[in-house]
Amino acid sequence: MRRSGSGVQAGGVLRTSRPAAKRFPRGCHHRAVDSGDELAFLRASVAPPHRSIVELIGGGVLDAELAALAWLLVEARVPIIVAGLERGAGKTTLLEALLDFLPSTARRIDLAGVSEDFAWLPEAEALGWTRAVPYEPVAIPVAPASAVLVAPEISEHLPIYTWGRAARTLVRAASIGYGIAATLHADRLEDVHDVLRARPVGLTDDELSYLGLIMIIRADRGPDGHIRRRVVTAHYARPVGRDEHGHTQRLPPAILAHREPADDRLDHFEWGVMPELAIRLERKAGELERDQQERSAILAGLARDGALDLETLKTTIAAHRAARRADAHVH
Repeated sequence: MRRSGSGVQAGGVLRTSRPAAKRFPRGCHHRAVDSGDELAFLRASVAPPHRSIVELIGGGVLDAELAALAWLLVEARVPIIVAGLERGAGKTTLLEALLDFLPSTARRIDLAGVSEDFAWLPEAEALGWTRAVPYEPVAIPVAPASAVLVAPEISEHLPIYTWGRAARTLVRAASIGYGIAATLHADRLEDVHDVLRARPVGLTDDELSYLGLIMIIRADRGPDGHIRRRVVTAHYARPVGRDEHGHTQRLPPAILAHREPADDRLDHFEWGVMPELAIRLERKAGELERDQQERSAILAGLARDGALDLETLKTTIAAHRAARRADAHVH
């Protein structure tokens, strides 16, 4: 759905839509699209079924501990990139499942691929975008404090995907506080950087430091011969900053989790950057660790009980947030 028109609630996240005739294209998994919008039709046609993060945990794509950390970060609109080299690796499925963690106050904006003109983005020119027409202020402007800009893929493979100057503008938006979310074709963190450094995207290393949570997913054959999809590594890109003396501080990305092929298990290292994450999320490190453990237990419990549907997950997330608000009010 696009931005113009009246606000609606979709999946607990504020989106905007425009009135249009709807139809269900073949293979779109019952997602209504605008019959006059070819890009919307293509987007719906290639989109995989929406699966819950609990279903992915149950299937071994990732574990509850990493999903709980992602819940904390996505909820705070920290940027997220899901990368996988092959088509069918599960990039979009994982990204959409993670975006279910967005709060109801978030304003999701899906980019329009080759048709994207960023006419709605107040800071577009400051981010290096050349406008065709001047920006026109609106009653409720898009703002870094609430918006999450979503690109189904950073590539030139299909007209619904984001590439070149538009991809550069998308990532640069993260540097001024916008949440961003995207997939791309890459098998390692280094490959993610190479794709985004190269022309025509052309991002600098400092701009790449705003990518946030980066997950690498692969598909292979398990011992039973069936295809399985697995997050093999998760990284946290540490945004460039300054110390108390004003000197620029550049830290390398941190490894949050790594899968050992021998036992198909994720080893976790987020404890090493938990103080940094706590500062970014304006939390205390100890409190953040306890919250992650609590959320991990919630997700693991749902997976153990076979509660894989989206509605149960949404109800559980809402209940957790209500409990946190009540606790904060008491204290």
